[in-house]
Amino acid sequence: MAIYMGLDSSTQSLTAVVIRVDGENREVLDQRSIRFDEDLASYGCQNGVLAHSDPLVAHSNPLMWAEALDRLFDVLSREGKVSLGDIQAIAGSGQQHGSVYLNSRAAARLSSLDPAVPLVGQLQDIFSRQTSPIWMDSSTAGECELITAAVGGDFELASLTGSKAFERFTGPQIRKFHAEDPQGYEATDRIHLVSSFMASLLAGAHAPLDPGDGAGMNLMNLSGKDWAPSALEATAPGLAEKLPAIEESCSVVGPLSNFWVERYGCSREARVICWSGDNPCSLVGVGLVKPGRLAISLGTSDTLFGYLPEPRVDPAMEGHTFGAPTGDYMSLICFKNGSLAREKICNGAGLDWAGFSAALRDTPPGNGGAIMLPWFEPEITPNVQDPGVRRYGLEETDGPANVRAVVEAQMMAMAIHSRWMGVTPESIYATGGAACNKEILQIMAQVFDADVYQFEVGNSAALGAALRAYHADDKAAGGSISWEEVIAGFAQPVAESRISPDPELVALYKDLKPVYEACEEHALGRGEDPRQKIEAFVQR
Repeated sequence: MAIYMGLDSSTQSLTAVVIRVDGENREVLDQRSIRFDEDLASYGCQNGVLAHSDPLVAHSNPLMWAEALDRLFDVLSREGKVSLGDIQAIAGSGQQHGSVYLNSRAAARLSSLDPAVPLVGQLQDIFSRQTSPIWMDSSTAGECELITAAVGGDFELASLTGSKAFERFTGPQIRKFHAEDPQGYEATDRIHLVSSFMASLLAGAHAPLDPGDGAGMNLMNLSGKDWAPSALEATAPGLAEKLPAIEESCSVVGPLSNFWVERYGCSREARVICWSGDNPCSLVGVGLVKPGRLAISLGTSDTLFGYLPEPRVDPAMEGHTFGAPTGDYMSLICFKNGSLAREKICNGAGLDWAGFSAALRDTPPGNGGAIMLPWFEPEITPNVQDPGVRRYGLEETDGPANVRAVVEAQMMAMAIHSRWMGVTPESIYATGGAACNKEILQIMAQVFDADVYQFEVGNSAALGAALRAYHADDKAAGGSISWEEVIAGFAQPVAESRISPDPELVALYKDLKPVYEACEEHALGRGEDPRQKIEAFVQR
C-alpha cells in the first residue's frame, strides 16, 4: 500500500487530495482546503486577489500562500483521515503564470526553517518584491509588444514558446518589474512561479520548474524544453541567472525538509516531486494521457484542453501549447465568458437553473438560425477588447431563445477555435460547475460529434498532482508504470453518464457552425453581413 498527496495552490484556495494505491484497490482518502478569503482574511484579498486602484493589475501576497500551506498541514495532521507520516511522495499544482521574487537571503532561510515557529514568520524578509502578479493581471500590453518585436513577431514567438505574448504570462510581468523597479529586479536572486515557490517551501531549497509550467512564461523553448535565449534577452538583462532550472515533471526535488518532519510528523523519506501548473496537472487529473480525448471545463471561464503527441502552433495565436506531465504536450484554449455569460442570460430571462435547462429542452436545436455572440466581458478567444453582446436574428426579450443561443454559441466557438489542435475527439470529459447540466452536455455532444462524459473529480488539478506523485515515486524506485495504469481507478469518467450525439443534430450543427463563424467575423469587422447565410440555414 502506498499513499500520496497532491496539492493545488489556486487563485482562491489551497487544496490537498490524498490517495491510496493498493494493487487494484485505489481510493481518495481525504480532501481538504484552505480558503484564502475566509481562512486568511487578514491578508485583505477578495477572491484571492489584493485590491488595487488599477483594474488591470491583479496581485496576491505570496506570504498568504505560505501560511496556507502551514495551516493545511496543521489541519491534516489534527483532523485528517491519514497520518502524514504515511505519505510517500508529494507533488503539486500552481496557478499558472504567477511569479514570486526572492532575494539572496531566501536559500539559506529555506534550508534552516525552525519547526517550532510558524512558517510565515520566518519568510518576511526573503522577498525582493512583496506581491506576486498572477494570471488575472492584464497590465502588460506594452511589454508584450516590446517582447514580440524583439523576438521577431507574434508567430515567431508562438513557434518558439508555444504562445504569442500574453499579458497574463510571466515574461511580460518580469519585463514590467525590471522597467518600473530596476533596483528591486537587481536585488532579485530567484524568480519562481507559484508552483516552484511552493515546492521550495516543502523541500527547503530552491526547486526547479517543469516544462508544463515553464511554457506558460513566454520564455521557454517549447521543442527543446529549456530557456530560450532570445526570449530571455527580450525580457530583462541577466534573467537566465535568476530563473530555476527546467527539469522533467517526474523529477524528485528532494526529501521533505526537517520543518515538515518535526512540525507535523511527516516521513523523512517522503519525496517532494517537481510541481507543475494547474492546467498540466488537470490534464492528468481527468485522464488525458493519450490521443482521442478532450476535456472541457465549464467554469468561470470555459477551457478546452487535450493531449498532443507533438507541439503545435495555433495559426490564429489564440491558443496555447504547454508541456505535459507525460513528457508530451498539451493544447489549451480559454474563453473568458463562461459561467458569467450563462448566469447573465439566466438572470435576464428571470429563470433559475431548472428553468434554464427547461428552456434548452423546449427550444429547437439550431434556434431557427438565431445567433448570439456572448461577449459580456472582454473576450480572450477571439480577442475582443470592446465587450458587448451581439445578436443576429435574435430578440433580447426572447428569454428561452437567448438561453439556447448562449449555449450553442459557446459550444460552436470552442469547436471552431480549437480546430488548430488537429484533434477529432472520440470522447469529451466535461468538468466544472455547469457540467452537471445534461442539456448543456447534449448540445456539446452534437456540436463536437463525440460522446460526452461527466467527471466526478472535485479538483482535477490536485488529483492530477497526487497521480504525478505516484508516477514519479514509482519511477524513482526503478519502476516503469504506464500512465494508463497510473490513472486507472482515479481519473476516469462516470461510465453511465455518457451522452451520445444524434447524427441528425450533428449534421444540423455542421451547417450552423459556418453561420456562427460568419457572424463572429462580421462582429469583429473582418467579414460581410451574415444575413444571407442565416437565411440559407433557415431554409435548409
